[in-house]
Amino acid sequence: MSSSTSSPTPLSYKDAGVDIDAGDALVERIKPLAKKTMREGVLAGIGGFGALFEIPKRYQEPVLVSGTDGVGTKLKLAFEWNMHDTVGIDLVAMSVNDVLVQGAEPLFFLDYFACGKLDVDTAAAVVGGIAQGCVLSGCALIGGETAEMPGMYPAGEYDLAGFAVGAVEKSKILTGQNVQAGDVVLGLASAGVHSNGFSLVRKCIERAEAAGTVPAQLDGKPFKQAIMEPTRLYVKNVLAALAVHPIKALAHITGGGLLENIPRVLPEGLAAQLQKGSWPQTELFAWLQATAGIDDIEMNRTFNNGIGMVVVVAEAEAEATAATLRAAGEQVFTIGRIAPRGEGAAVVVG
Repeated sequence: MSSSTSSPTPLSYKDAGVDIDAGDALVERIKPLAKKTMREGVLAGIGGFGALFEIPKRYQEPVLVSGTDGVGTKLKLAFEWNMHDTVGIDLVAMSVNDVLVQGAEPLFFLDYFACGKLDVDTAAAVVGGIAQGCVLSGCALIGGETAEMPGMYPAGEYDLAGFAVGAVEKSKILTGQNVQAGDVVLGLASAGVHSNGFSLVRKCIERAEAAGTVPAQLDGKPFKQAIMEPTRLYVKNVLAALAVHPIKALAHITGGGLLENIPRVLPEGLAAQLQKGSWPQTELFAWLQATAGIDDIEMNRTFNNGIGMVVVVAEAEAEATAATLRAAGEQVFTIGRIAPRGEGAAVVVG
């Protein structure tokens, strides 16, 4: 009695949903973008198993400062509106602005892009934004990972994460410990919502679409552009100010807004007393507040509400520091003072 077996139909990785050729094509598209971000210290960049970076010799006692973040649900609007060219800037900004708060210069950045099926054009647009963010903040895009994982993400969607590493002289680390009552709080204008609070932003858009009240423009920009405006990169301008002014503390206003981020850089027993109306509320934030129907407290702990970075300086240094930042292109507002906290909140807006 004889038996016969048939060979199974061959299955390739591409049949399983992973296109190695598309991945290779993306790497070739990325290489010239990454090349534009190269700076001193880069020993080996895109293509190796690990990226090599030598801390510049001008540092005497370098301390490395790292930060990692994503873009959050702002990506849902990028998918819906097919606007992929700026979320990469958001990705870089969220990490390098955090690193900056310790007084550090961002040195290099790596990204992680994950999707169900790789669309080379979309991925290249995203990475183009990442490269632009690196150029604007003076750090090198020296590596990353593109993961194509069939079944993990809905069609047309992806996720983004990244991290930055910076360096600061040990003697110049900003800790906020020398902040004292009487110091002045300066606020640097944001570019918009940046990359926090988008779960509420999306609810506001849904509410406005249902009511037919979506504005054509906000702050002189088409509605979608105003919503998707990327996070402002404060790195170069603030580092320039740090080089000539004794700034005491910085706070990046991200999730938790003004109310929860400023206390992170204040010594125990001190509070920031912010003056309501000392900076303008843009049309964008006025629209969000009106559409959501929320009070000022909720606005200031959900969104940056127009202030993306806070700078704390001694009163005697406030005017000169503000002038330096304005000359560099920042919109600067004197928004409050540091005072004894007592039994009250760590940040009071009134």
